[in-house]
Amino acid sequence: MRLLDRIDRPQDLRALSMQQLEQLATELRQTIIDTVSRRGGHLAPNLGVVELTLALHSVLDLPRDRLIWDVGHQAYAHKLLTGRRDRFDSLRQRHGISGYPRRCESPYDCFGTGHASTAISAAVGMAVARDLQGEDYNVVAVVGDGALTGGMAYEALNHAGHLRTRLVIVLNDNKMSISPNVGAISHYLNRLRLARHYTRAKGDLLAVARHVPGGVRAYALAERVKGSVKHLLLPGGLFEEMGFTYFGPLDGHNLGQLQEVLREVIRQPGPVLVHVVTKKGKGYLPAEEDPAHFHGTSAFDPANGRPLVPATPSPSPARVALPLPTYSEVFAETLIRLAAGDPRVVAITAAMPEGTGLDRFARVYPRRFFDVGIAEAHAVTFAAGLATAGMRPVAAIYSTFLQRAYDQIIHDVALQKLPVLFCLDRAGLVGEDGATHQGVFDLAYLRIIPNMVVAAPADGRELQGLLRTALKLDGPMAIRYPKGAVPAPWPEDAYSPDRLPEPLPVGRAQVRRNGQDVALLALGPMVARAEQAAERLAAAGIRAAVVNMRFVKPLDEELLHEMACSLPALVTIEEGVTAGGLGSAVIEWLQLAGLRRPVSCLGVPDRFIEHATQEQQREEVGLTVDSIVAAVHQLLAGLPPEDRDGQLRRGRESGAHNPRLDLVRSPETAAGKVVPLPRHTGQVG
Repeated sequence: MRLLDRIDRPQDLRALSMQQLEQLATELRQTIIDTVSRRGGHLAPNLGVVELTLALHSVLDLPRDRLIWDVGHQAYAHKLLTGRRDRFDSLRQRHGISGYPRRCESPYDCFGTGHASTAISAAVGMAVARDLQGEDYNVVAVVGDGALTGGMAYEALNHAGHLRTRLVIVLNDNKMSISPNVGAISHYLNRLRLARHYTRAKGDLLAVARHVPGGVRAYALAERVKGSVKHLLLPGGLFEEMGFTYFGPLDGHNLGQLQEVLREVIRQPGPVLVHVVTKKGKGYLPAEEDPAHFHGTSAFDPANGRPLVPATPSPSPARVALPLPTYSEVFAETLIRLAAGDPRVVAITAAMPEGTGLDRFARVYPRRFFDVGIAEAHAVTFAAGLATAGMRPVAAIYSTFLQRAYDQIIHDVALQKLPVLFCLDRAGLVGEDGATHQGVFDLAYLRIIPNMVVAAPADGRELQGLLRTALKLDGPMAIRYPKGAVPAPWPEDAYSPDRLPEPLPVGRAQVRRNGQDVALLALGPMVARAEQAAERLAAAGIRAAVVNMRFVKPLDEELLHEMACSLPALVTIEEGVTAGGLGSAVIEWLQLAGLRRPVSCLGVPDRFIEHATQEQQREEVGLTVDSIVAAVHQLLAGLPPEDRDGQLRRGRESGAHNPRLDLVRSPETAAGKVVPLPRHTGQVG
């Protein structure tokens, strides 16, 4: 029987010897590797904190004490030790346990996390609440060194140092967030790792000084010596200058030493920072050698670390199909080509060069690429500064992370109408990462900002065209695109300069299919599903028009006018929240235009969507082809009889046909070009 099978709560660790704890560390690693190799998830960060997790859980009195994990993607061992061992195989699966701490999941998860740099602020809040309520529990936050590239962490450190309240910050220093860390703080921590001799020298000097006759004067001299040695051997003394007592650096895989230090620091009267150096991916060679790849991974073969690829039929020997690129790859490769013709183009990301594809751009244009760390707010204002000096900055940030820079988008970019391009990767439903990472709010939070253009491509070629559009604008634009591969077809010469699509007209939609009974107004990846739904509806005798909206702001008002005048009902389809998104925009416009048409808005409802596969999430919120077909049937069934029976269509057939109300699917439309439609000038009755 495994030792792990005997651990149902942290208190069970206290009966184990050091040898047994080390055996348990091995079992924890193996369980994490086995599960993540089948389920996917965050591997390298979790393997790196096994000993630290055991030390914390064996010293603290959980859940009475509070333990907060910054970001939360290193909490798998924590979950295994806190009563979720039997459910661990459901990790990141629908109705299973989350890949992040969740307050609703366990009393041991005292704070939900999924974004970086939040834990210290939460810890300070808990410590102050404890003091105000006359309690005496411990508060500990485990913060990765990557989180210290985020400004919010320093705001919290500054406040904690000012308050002088009792709490412990454990700095888990593995030299990485997802990619290798960047910036002055990373260099500062590198110096700290080399300064173990400082801790020993400080202790020796103080011990000598306290034996010098003279009492208070000797103690004051010792403190001055301490300060001098600190500044001599540990340049900056940043954390102590901020009011923290500093311990470290410590070997994050020396379990006995970690326990000893933690027992000491939780008794300290003020804020303490414990600097722990760990190895990301510890105990699994492929993850140690490539921690960035194994930070977050899909299923893989644990024997060698290679990804598991679903079996597919063998292709015809006459033609081997190339794999479809992801939207991230199309974005990066296209930006490289566009940058070749425009030296003003620079690329910015916030600690996600691999995830956004900009690591490719960095290899070609290293001086025009900037990774600012986990600092989205700075990234946006940095881009604004570049734009004021004549550059064309492109900020590629995950949709869920751009939320962290909302004021900067409004105040620093849009208000000044600066030409900053925001490329929002992982927009829409993202799958197993769950509620903290869903990119479903961007359409709503960007659409309401003046001067902002907001677009979503239906495929990879449209993404290329929209990139060209954005780099010609004299104001800000956001392009959002989903996680995953672009739809077929994808031409082999798609990146050739003479094959790049032309810029797309701002605010102009594209008619994909003619129809007279209902209009399906779709956005981004929902366009393909709308076309499939239209085929199904046609088999049932319902002729549905399909429109690739492309732009949420500005809307194609001319085409909307034509639709509202010629069709009895409209359906909007978007992979974003319905509150404030495309559907809201269409309804608002119809009201302002004085046009009355029933509209069904399909999208993400007003609640957080939990972890599951992307397709399971789309089923849950009603964004499958079946759901679209059912919504159309329901909408048409509720129409007045004269509309449901096709009064408008019969009017055309009886000779009252107005060519301005036609939706024409010409060869140009099929090729992806916009068919210009004449504008109405009269009153609409």
